[in-house]
Amino acid sequence: MPAGISRLPDVGWMLRPLTGIPGVRHAVVLTDDGLRLGHASADRLHGVVPELERSEAESLSAACAALTITSRSAVGLFLGPRAGVRQLMVESDHGFVLFTSTGLGAQLAVATDPGADVGEVAEQMQIMVAHIAAELTTHLRPPEVPPV
Repeated sequence: MPAGISRLPDVGWMLRPLTGIPGVRHAVVLTDDGLRLGHASADRLHGVVPELERSEAESLSAACAALTITSRSAVGLFLGPRAGVRQLMVESDHGFVLFTSTGLGAQLAVATDPGADVGEVAEQMQIMVAHIAAELTTHLRPPEVPPV
């Protein structure tokens, strides 16, 4: 019997508190190898990317994974191969993109407007990582009691 393809959990619903922070535009949860686990956009956005469609979020997930892999390589060269990368921030003319590792083979990426309070966003991302980690972690089954 062939093995079935398991579906990844969609945790996009968990991102709504992040997209409610002033200045946050989009949030994406992705696997370390670039697969989208979920995404959300803030309500009533205007501009070039008013809302992420699923296909855009999937492409963005792949790009985010490539960027974080590259940053790990650079950090390893500067600080040693065991240094690791926990957070990454990219500043552009149109805002910031912040990345945070969940520690479970996934990461969270958030895009903001230029005026966003990135300190608050980073803090809320850390809180969200705890929720995402709980959702992505398989719950252990209770140990079986041997029959008497």
